[in-house]
Amino acid sequence: MRVTTWGEYGMLVAVHLARRTADGPVPARALAGAERLPPDYVEQILLRLRRAGLVASSRGARGGYRLARPPVDITVKDVLEASERVTFEVNCECHPANAERCAPSATCTVRPVWRMLAQRINDFLGAITLADLLHDEAYVYQTVENSSS
Repeated sequence: MRVTTWGEYGMLVAVHLARRTADGPVPARALAGAERLPPDYVEQILLRLRRAGLVASSRGARGGYRLARPPVDITVKDVLEASERVTFEVNCECHPANAERCAPSATCTVRPVWRMLAQRINDFLGAITLADLLHDEAYVYQTVENSSS
């Protein structure tokens, strides 16, 4: 798993909006400035989050972006999938090196490892919500440990 800038910035944007849920819509440029992120990049990330149904936008003088659902209903997995398109890419399925060996019907001794790893990663990321990330670091560690046991 590799988290690119899309995923990293997507998480920063989503957590920022979660923190400001009660404040109403946040203009993209204000969000970019507060998080010290490139404004054009933030606009593109917000578009991806909006297309995924995680963010809603409103126009006008008091317009901007807000979460489309409560922070407790949006997971890290949701944000990463919206930002990156996938959380874990199984290379033999997405970029087959050998058409015969990597065909879905072919027997592969390695593919199950990558698929199970992808499932564990998705389960892990799906267990952490934006609401969890509004707490301090110790709380997040405790939440993650409790959800994995």
